[in-house]
Amino acid sequence: MATRKSKAKSNTSPEELKSFYRDMLLIRRFEEKAGQLYGMGLIGGFCHLYIGQEAVVVGLEAAAKEGDKRITSYRDHGHMLACGMNPNGVMAELTGREGGYSKGKGGSMHMFSKEKHFYGGHGIVAAQVPLGAGLAFSDKYKGNDNVTFTYFGDGAANQGQVYETFNMAALWDLPVVFVIENNQYAMGTSQQRSTSSPDIFHRGEAFGIKGQLVDGMDVLAVKEAGEIAVAHCRAGKGPYILEVKTYRYRGHSMSDPAKYRTREEVQKVREKSDAIEHVRELLLQGKHATEDELKAIDKEIKAVVNESAEFAKTSPEPALDELWTDIYA
Repeated sequence: MATRKSKAKSNTSPEELKSFYRDMLLIRRFEEKAGQLYGMGLIGGFCHLYIGQEAVVVGLEAAAKEGDKRITSYRDHGHMLACGMNPNGVMAELTGREGGYSKGKGGSMHMFSKEKHFYGGHGIVAAQVPLGAGLAFSDKYKGNDNVTFTYFGDGAANQGQVYETFNMAALWDLPVVFVIENNQYAMGTSQQRSTSSPDIFHRGEAFGIKGQLVDGMDVLAVKEAGEIAVAHCRAGKGPYILEVKTYRYRGHSMSDPAKYRTREEVQKVREKSDAIEHVRELLLQGKHATEDELKAIDKEIKAVVNESAEFAKTSPEPALDELWTDIYA
């Protein structure tokens, strides 16, 4: 892989850099394992993997504090792991088991953790955006300085409810960071074919919302941008938009053969821009870690992921009477 430098003005310690490496590697290995379990028929329904986009959530979680909230769409396992949800509970939910975060009844798109302030994966494109503004309104009403990270993709950025939400968030100075995870493909449609403007964050200007474009393959750049956005919101200046340019290596979901792009395109991004390899280089070049230390981290992550898979396989399926719990009627 070609050596590249981070453009961020890094105030990151060697220990924090190692934690970024560990957290991103956990997401990637977990998603690879989820892909395997899907192939074995142990995960039903849809399964949208986050492989390639790990630096986005890991960088932004580094800018968050206790009490901050996060809400996202269906490519959500990375967000869960980054905010500290237990891999065992996440994998068990993916496989529809009792030990899952929604007792095996929600699956990939419908897990929540009140403890970690994670308010879901949502299957309806852009539906989480107004919900995120609602979470931010709650904090504004209570008078605290918490921030809500509201994630959505480049495809969702063309939905009307996004702009209704921008208007309300700007009007009421809501402490919400709108994170556009621009992985360049809305399902199978490239951004160039679906979006009239080359950069999406500029659309906030019509509402007076500040924003910026971020290299989503550089965890340090994401962290730096996240700190700017969060400081803006905590100071009571209203919402902020981060358009984070990233890339997914797999198809839209496990059922997508991704024939709308070439293997060469994906390979080029992997070789030149991979977020995990970038941090690995920084650790080795800065003599913050040895090859052996990184191998030990890799081994530790592999054990955590294997344990999550075993936990999922051995956790029982929900009892039939669970059909009548956690419902309104």
